[in-house]
Amino acid sequence: AIRCRAAVAWAVGKPLSVEEVEVAPPKAGEVRIKIVATGICRTDDHVLEGCFPNVDFPVIPGHEGAGIVESIGEGVTSVKPGDKVIPLCLPQCGECSFCLNPESNYCLKSHVSESQNLLPDKTSRFTCKGQQIHHFLWVSTFAEYTVIPEYAVAKIDAAAPLDKVCLLGCGFPTGYGAAINTAKVKPGSTCAIFGVGGVGLSVVMGCKAAGASRIIAIDINKDKFAKAKELGATDCISPWDFKKPIQEVLTEMTGHGVDYSFEVIGHADTVTAALASCNMNTGVCVMVGVPASGSVISIDPMLLLSGRTWKGTLLGDWKMRDCIPKLVSSYLEKKFNSDLLITHTLPIAKVNEGFELLRAGK
Repeated sequence: AIRCRAAVAWAVGKPLSVEEVEVAPPKAGEVRIKIVATGICRTDDHVLEGCFPNVDFPVIPGHEGAGIVESIGEGVTSVKPGDKVIPLCLPQCGECSFCLNPESNYCLKSHVSESQNLLPDKTSRFTCKGQQIHHFLWVSTFAEYTVIPEYAVAKIDAAAPLDKVCLLGCGFPTGYGAAINTAKVKPGSTCAIFGVGGVGLSVVMGCKAAGASRIIAIDINKDKFAKAKELGATDCISPWDFKKPIQEVLTEMTGHGVDYSFEVIGHADTVTAALASCNMNTGVCVMVGVPASGSVISIDPMLLLSGRTWKGTLLGDWKMRDCIPKLVSSYLEKKFNSDLLITHTLPIAKVNEGFELLRAGK
């Protein structure tokens, strides 16, 4: 076993507590990874607030990391000690009917189908103060060492800077892929992005890469507009500047609504607004943000009957083990600059300060 530090969430609504934890060696089919860097994603905040489904406490959150393989369990063949890797919060077992479908990026071992609070053998590799600690999405990147099933690990280029490509574990591919893969944005089209935090900015980058002619960023925090414009937004608007619903504003700006809209917040009212803001016949609306567990959205069926398409996306529709190494290669070839999404760099001991910055919109 390895003793190391980890940020433990002991209970809902409590700040993280940096503790010494014991990380057991990997069993068959598992990989133990030294986590070098991790992003803080809004989803981790949902865990702390208790509004992310099916999480057991105490738990070590974090799911957007990068690291180096420390040791491997019996039967592991795709990685070896010393390899640089990104843990995958959406596994790819390669055997279920979804993994075998070339059009699907979902895996039946995903947390939506199967609880990932413990490893597949239903035991934990973490203990703290003699108590079992739960895993989060099998990755738990807020620990200096973590144990992950092999099919939730992707080997990446040895040249990749881990403190930068950790964002390719969740936030960047989710937003970028929502535009490229899920919506399949066409050149010359118009797009609206509701919410331009890290994931929303990644949608902006995806829309620009796809050749969209007009990219409208929508946020109540105007401090985010400069970065949105730097990454490709052509217009930036705040709903608070208008007396009418934002969908009406967007329809007036574009004639008949945008070709593609993306909801990257996870609120029922903004999902409805995003759906209503795209073209009533050929518009495509993609849900990217994660609504709180148990929330319900009510819509006027005419919004869909007229021909609109309403879609959701999981991790940007990438088959994670196949695609994340390719995205890292694209990063190294400077095909996109996800470094611009990084605003602060903190030691793990200051993880709670990171969440304060996130909640403050910074």
